[in-house]
Amino acid sequence: MILFPNSKINLGLHVISKRSDGFHSIETAFYPIQWRDILEITPHLGAKKKIKVTFSGIPINGNSNDNLCVKAYQLLDTEYLLPPVRIHLHKIIPMGAGLGGGSADAAFTLKMLNTIFELNLNEENLLNYASNLGSDCAFFIKNKAQYAQGKGEVLSDIYIPLEGYWILVIKPQHNISTKEAYNGIFPKQPKHHLMEVLKQKPEYWKDFLINDFEESILKKYPVIKSLKENLYSRGAVYASMSGSGSAVYGIFKSEPDVSNLNEYIFWKELF
Repeated sequence: MILFPNSKINLGLHVISKRSDGFHSIETAFYPIQWRDILEITPHLGAKKKIKVTFSGIPINGNSNDNLCVKAYQLLDTEYLLPPVRIHLHKIIPMGAGLGGGSADAAFTLKMLNTIFELNLNEENLLNYASNLGSDCAFFIKNKAQYAQGKGEVLSDIYIPLEGYWILVIKPQHNISTKEAYNGIFPKQPKHHLMEVLKQKPEYWKDFLINDFEESILKKYPVIKSLKENLYSRGAVYASMSGSGSAVYGIFKSEPDVSNLNEYIFWKELF
């Protein structure tokens, strides 16, 4: 079975407070985009090893056992004693970018295993499993615009008026870990209510839709600040860093110019 895990952007991100469990309470809006990985899972009946995982595309560093696709399989295997499988992930979504590629791969692994082995898990079941894997994994179970609270796993439907707009996403060479991003954060109450801002057209967002991570990250990485400014110079009506970075995106009323971006990884699409 082959599926194509997509990525997301954050429309605003407020870090409101530090929780007693060590995490932070946030509010944000997740919006899916179609910059996608390729994920294949096939039963490997009779294999001695429960899971064989291989990778291609963008190199993935670290131990393969730490990959979220593997963790998703292990999570379901603990309860359902799954047959052995082969997993192949062709990585296209940049890592350390704030685009949620790893979380999407994990969520899609859950959905694929549910289908392949007929586990009959409903959406609520899948959301619970996904929340155990990462704060934004649950979003990719729903995979439509969501207002997120808690650690990012408390979701509710939201309408965001983006039909007919274009998006351009640019990923610089820098990767930013979530830990690094949170080291520069001082939790606070937002000045503007996210839900109210998002009811407005994107032309209204520039002065009101805020990503709290930008304050420290743009100072530390001038190239990210420069790319955000570059998006406005190309005609974006709104530009922001996605999540904890390092990718930035611009929203445009017409197809954006992508000239002189060859040194960066970038993506554009029409909503």
